[in-house]
Amino acid sequence: MAERKMGLTERRLKRFERIAEIPFTSERKMMSTLECDHEHDDRVVVITKGAPDVLLARCTQVRVGMEVIALDTAMRSRIVAEVDALSDAALRTLAVAYRPLTAQEGALATEALEGLERDLIFVGTVGIIDPPRAEAAVAIREARRAGIRVIMITGDHPRTAARIAHDLGIVAAGAAVLTGLQLDAMDEAGFAQAVRLTSVFARVAPAHKMRIVAALQADGSVVAMTGDGVNDAPALKAADIGIAMGVTGTEVSREAARMILVDDNFATIVEAVREGRGIFDSIRKFLRYLLSSNLGEVLTVFLGVVGASVLGLVGPSGAVVVPLLATQILWDQPRHRLWACAGHGRRPAG
Repeated sequence: MAERKMGLTERRLKRFERIAEIPFTSERKMMSTLECDHEHDDRVVVITKGAPDVLLARCTQVRVGMEVIALDTAMRSRIVAEVDALSDAALRTLAVAYRPLTAQEGALATEALEGLERDLIFVGTVGIIDPPRAEAAVAIREARRAGIRVIMITGDHPRTAARIAHDLGIVAAGAAVLTGLQLDAMDEAGFAQAVRLTSVFARVAPAHKMRIVAALQADGSVVAMTGDGVNDAPALKAADIGIAMGVTGTEVSREAARMILVDDNFATIVEAVREGRGIFDSIRKFLRYLLSSNLGEVLTVFLGVVGASVLGLVGPSGAVVVPLLATQILWDQPRHRLWACAGHGRRPAG
């Protein structure tokens, strides 16, 4: 999208020809491609994009205008500050770097791709806006009023996660955000305590999502997990209710989930909870009414038989006359069905 806005798409297609690719994974948090640069004697170049903090660790130089200079401590701090500023503005950040390969590296490139992602030249950072839906904040407020705790688990930058969580009303300003590295450093007791107190987790891997779900379940919570990617599938499977995205979700996530959200809207989940609670409340009221009325019928028949002589229910021939006939008991059952249908908000059939 940034390339299209700058009008560079056509030039890139003419200049570069892709040779190989190292795909993105949630563990690596970056991806790379090998490109043949036709404008520089078909020299092979490795181009990498990914999380700024991960990519910076692999860079030793930075491009400033048309000049390449050493990436010293001052320049590194400046880049980190720029990334933090973009993240504080609720932008997702994506860094880009590259490195022209030597002739020997270019010949062996397709055999050892990951070993080429080193000594990169940092190019810059792209800020991507992915605004939440307007109704999401309202739905989260309703969920909190209903006693539902909303937790954000994301692979985004911690500052981006904190800003979005604050804008949505998940946490207050300045609330703590825990990263995957911080979670790895905790023992089981500390991890369980962190899950109880923290509602925003950033830079996490699929294993962290699984541990968070397990910790919540061990604490007695009923966990509903939403997700759309392949890396969400284990947590969706482990949760009490896995909810996959029907529009943007992958086939793997939909297979792992117990429920598929056809409109990818968080507000729909809150509405479903409200409807489910209404149904559960109607069922509970109906069972309470049914048990109380049936218990009355049972006691009436039982006491009528036991105390028949006292109540004058013994006929001249010595036969006991039951206080309720079978037709009277059966006649009462349709009233139960009518009440149950009315309690659920539907008119009875027939």
